[in-house]
Amino acid sequence: MRVSTSQGHIGSLLTSAFFMLAGAATLYDAASYTDRDSQVFPQTVAVILIITAGLSFITRLLRPSDRGGFGPGVWWRRILLVVSMLVACFLMPVIGFLPAGVIAFAGGLIAAMHDRWTTRTVLLYWSSGVVVMVCFFALFKFVLNVPLP
Repeated sequence: MRVSTSQGHIGSLLTSAFFMLAGAATLYDAASYTDRDSQVFPQTVAVILIITAGLSFITRLLRPSDRGGFGPGVWWRRILLVVSMLVACFLMPVIGFLPAGVIAFAGGLIAAMHDRWTTRTVLLYWSSGVVVMVCFFALFKFVLNVPLP
């Protein structure tokens, strides 16, 4: 077995390890929640995170590759995606779920859109985004009874 020590290989292993630890920390934290219903979602996500990050870690160990990491790309898109999601998270308690969702969706859409914007794509993407956000709002608010800001 050939062992790769490239930055992409080591970075992938470290990232997988970080997400396994983050999942474990979430499991530990969620165990202290007094309401059993509040434990279900974070624990489910944490278990899925640990399993998928563990599979990624094992796969990368068994089949090392020099190719990895972020690769070539446009950095402003990556930064915009992360910043828009963080801004939405921090503003959600202040401006509410739907307006914060618009910020996250807009940042993600702009970051992901590599093709030329046309009137059709703007209408299609923004209208589908509105439908998705309203459906998530309705799901959390009325079906799951999650109190939203």
